[in-house]
Amino acid sequence: MADLSRRKLLIAGGAVGAAALTTPLWTWPASASIARSGAGADPSTVWDPEADQVVADLIQHGDVDAVNDALRGWTRNDQPTPTALPSDLYAFIEQARQLPSWANEAKLADAFEFTQRWGLYLGVLYGMNSGMMSTAIPREARAVYYSYGGSDMRDRIKKTAKLGYDIGVNGAFGPSGEMIVTCVKTRLIHAAVRHLLPQSPHWVAAADEEIPISQRDIMVTWHSLASSVWQKLDEWDVERPADLSEGYLHVWQVTAHMLGVRDEYIPATWGDALSQREQVLVPLLAHTDEGVALADILLDFGAEIDGTLFTRPALESMSRFMLGDQVAEWLELPRHPALDTTIKVGWPVFVAFRESGQPLSLAPPTYWMFDEFIRKAVLLFLARGEQISIEIPTGNNPGYPS
Repeated sequence: MADLSRRKLLIAGGAVGAAALTTPLWTWPASASIARSGAGADPSTVWDPEADQVVADLIQHGDVDAVNDALRGWTRNDQPTPTALPSDLYAFIEQARQLPSWANEAKLADAFEFTQRWGLYLGVLYGMNSGMMSTAIPREARAVYYSYGGSDMRDRIKKTAKLGYDIGVNGAFGPSGEMIVTCVKTRLIHAAVRHLLPQSPHWVAAADEEIPISQRDIMVTWHSLASSVWQKLDEWDVERPADLSEGYLHVWQVTAHMLGVRDEYIPATWGDALSQREQVLVPLLAHTDEGVALADILLDFGAEIDGTLFTRPALESMSRFMLGDQVAEWLELPRHPALDTTIKVGWPVFVAFRESGQPLSLAPPTYWMFDEFIRKAVLLFLARGEQISIEIPTGNNPGYPS
């Protein structure tokens, strides 16, 4: 027992030391947040205590299967919280499903108009930029790989894609939408992973943190989606009206809050978001064996379409274009000189043509190829039209038993 305790201390000490070396100091000011003030605590030391305690109790008492059964039919925001739940979970959900006082219906409506106008870009960016980038975020890659989600990546991607789909529908946070429910269920999954992953010796041996999915980790993922998409639209010279731009930011601000992030960590403006992104996301991108393995799985999803004969090289070249050569090398993506050049040269022209307002039917064949590729990417990564159930796990990746 003494040896085991000493080993745990060494592992914990090593994790803290590694985190200090690899994680930049938190210097982003709370005055730049939507709360405009805050305690200033590093979000890597903040988790989700309310959800964590409730879910730990569910797992320890063997109640997860019954809870998943009770929650399976709860999908729309206007549905009441199921009553066949433990009282503490019911109370948590009732509190967690409340929108923040600063949520603005007009801005949320502008967010939907933003998605209507640029949804094609958002679809491919969520998949080819954000989705592939996640495999180059070491903590996220390791958490996914060793948790239950890593055992069935297609199912894992479908559940992640549901959030990406739900956030873009009309009235996402309104009565007919599903985004409130999706966020609450995601909080429960995060809490379960925080409870379960530290029990995996494989994750413990690879991780540089003692508890996964801190509020900083959630904001890193937030930036791989919201602000990374925004940065790409800037890069592609896509002009966006100020009101729609604020709306798109607002829907992501509300999402962060509903995922349990403290308001003091949620950027108030796009300028604040890009500033935080440069501190918390960009320096963390790196190679991991787990990330390479996950990227390989994602790139093989086209096997059902053509056995990956064309889809895999196309996805690899598109990922290289989106993420840049350095990240592509970290993910060990091969080069395809002709296809790489076609995308690098043709994509900006394709976007410019679309933004010019000319009918797409007049586009040269190369531009139409891009448009068709985007449509297939949206179907591939967002899994629209499929029934997706977000459920609390009871264990880690069975391929890496404890």
